[in-house]
Amino acid sequence: MVAACSGREAPYLPPGAAALCRGAPGVEVNTKIKDSNKMRTLDKPSCGNRFPTDVQPVQERDGMRAILGSYDSELTAAEYSPQLTRRMREAEDMVQKVHAHSSEVEAQLSQALEELGGQKQRADMLEMEVKMLQSQSSTAEQSFPLSREEAGSLRLKIEELEGERSRLEEDKKMLEMQLERFTLQGSYDQSRTKVLHMSMNPASAAKQRLREDQVRLQEECEQLRELVRALERGGPVPAGLEAAASLPSSTELTELRKQVESAELKNQRLKEVFQTKIQEFRKVCYALTGYQIDITTENQYRLTSMYAEHKADCLIFKATGPSGAKMQLLETAFSHSVRELIELHLLRQDSIPAFLSALTLELFSRQTVA
Repeated sequence: MVAACSGREAPYLPPGAAALCRGAPGVEVNTKIKDSNKMRTLDKPSCGNRFPTDVQPVQERDGMRAILGSYDSELTAAEYSPQLTRRMREAEDMVQKVHAHSSEVEAQLSQALEELGGQKQRADMLEMEVKMLQSQSSTAEQSFPLSREEAGSLRLKIEELEGERSRLEEDKKMLEMQLERFTLQGSYDQSRTKVLHMSMNPASAAKQRLREDQVRLQEECEQLRELVRALERGGPVPAGLEAAASLPSSTELTELRKQVESAELKNQRLKEVFQTKIQEFRKVCYALTGYQIDITTENQYRLTSMYAEHKADCLIFKATGPSGAKMQLLETAFSHSVRELIELHLLRQDSIPAFLSALTLELFSRQTVA
């Protein structure tokens, strides 16, 4: 058995085929399987071991049949059983599945090769186009040799032309706007359009009235300027300007000036009399009430007693309500010293005269005691 097996080439045994050899000696079968696997490893194609060829399934099938034949020749009729037949069929089915998988992988490989060929062809076409474009650009550069100075001058000229074009476009827009405005105002091309004027044209009559009013107003303005110059000089008003300006005569003006001077003198005398009477009234109030009343600000009055110990001792009242009907005492440094009188006469009795009288008696008693 060993000699028969050792003289043959070790075939490939797929997984599951080892189950066929369970009844044989384990050492010999394992040795054959290992040798077959080694040979299969050496026989794989050099394309990355990814896609098997058509020869591999045939070799696998022949190798399995050879192993099974050598195994069956060593068995006797008594040892042969239907189980071996079933195992052999399973092995053949497995080989067929491997063959189908190999066919599927070959189909995928062929499809990938076709796609690769198409991509390579497309890459070749793109490379040819790039070469053509490079050759065309080199030809164009050779046919139009320009220096840097010439290119710079051309750029400057292009910029100037673009600026001039933008300026012309702006002028064009302005002219179009002016043309539209003139059209709205009634302007027209006299070479193309004829206008018929009516004998009784309202527009002409209005323009005539406007011119007459303008002339009349200019004459009046000139007369008024002469009148102003005459009045500034202080001389008599010319006879022609008196009627135009509707001003009184020089005699009337002299009389009016005298009346104004008399009224101003009377007003001045009244002011002096009022000032004298006010001072007299203040002195009388001071003598009768004992308080000097001064107006500090609007609606505020300062009262200073004749018996005050210091000049700064004063009371400030503020007029509130309509027409100053009510008076309100404001807080001062002197008011803090008479807190008791404020609480008694202002807060409780609500009487300002009583408060001022009590304060006068208090200050008078202080000076008498002193």
